[in-house]
Amino acid sequence: MKQKVSLVLSGGGAKGIAHIGVIEELEKQNFKIASLTGTSMGAFVGGIYALGKMEEFKKWLFALDKLKIFKLFDFSFSSQGLIKGDKVINELKKFIPDQNIENLNLLYAAVAVDLLNKKEVVLDKGSIYEAMRASIAIPTVFTPVKKDNMLLVDGGVLNNIPINHAKRSPGDLLIAVNVNADIPLYHPSLLKEEFETKQSIYRKKIREFQIQLQKIIPPNKDESLDYFDLINKTIHLMIERITLTTIEKYSPDILINISRNSCGTFDFYKAEDMYEIGCYSAKKYLEEYKKSYEQRRISETK
Repeated sequence: MKQKVSLVLSGGGAKGIAHIGVIEELEKQNFKIASLTGTSMGAFVGGIYALGKMEEFKKWLFALDKLKIFKLFDFSFSSQGLIKGDKVINELKKFIPDQNIENLNLLYAAVAVDLLNKKEVVLDKGSIYEAMRASIAIPTVFTPVKKDNMLLVDGGVLNNIPINHAKRSPGDLLIAVNVNADIPLYHPSLLKEEFETKQSIYRKKIREFQIQLQKIIPPNKDESLDYFDLINKTIHLMIERITLTTIEKYSPDILINISRNSCGTFDFYKAEDMYEIGCYSAKKYLEEYKKSYEQRRISETK
């Protein structure tokens, strides 16, 4: 009989791609994900899994190059956000149809923040794409989502790892994945030379992307940080403080940590690397949990 899991996935931008590897490793090790709760990219990846389309999404994600990613950025030039986010959603809908959350084969919830009423909102009914879109609405980057007299933005503003909203069932394991952990970066499989070559390619692609972006938003020569650097550093600081408090208050049975230095918030070019890091991290922490469980069991029988 498979062990049931209530899975909680943190936000983290491109780092959240590691959630795909974690989910696949859980399935390989005979765990059954009975419920899934996520914030931001955690809600997004979790939503794709809940729709039963992870393999299609992974194939699409890994095929993205610099030009394809840039074309998915529908710039809004709005005071509420730089990017609308509709193009990404519409592109995914071409091969992953929308569904109501109530009709899914597992319990699902996305966490967002209502700016008007200054509170967290748990989205567990209605269109799953609408819930995902609201949860990833990083302030100043993606435009907010208006819904039922609410103005919804990224759940990470108040709760980036929503353990307290996990939908539990008797006998399940509560597993949380934090992709913003203050731990050293370890890349599981690439040889140093190959890894450095890939890093060089990624940096080149990012520079090309920034050049294109600067044509639209000219940089301020008096500032030492560019637009995305400033957002990235601000988000990291905010998320780190909130996450540590949440984990301390709501301790999961298994906490899978992934280094915050694995990639930047917008480094979606690193999709395959983040996937591998997710697989490796899940194996590592599940092995540690099983060893600890076995030691406790032996101790109790003495």
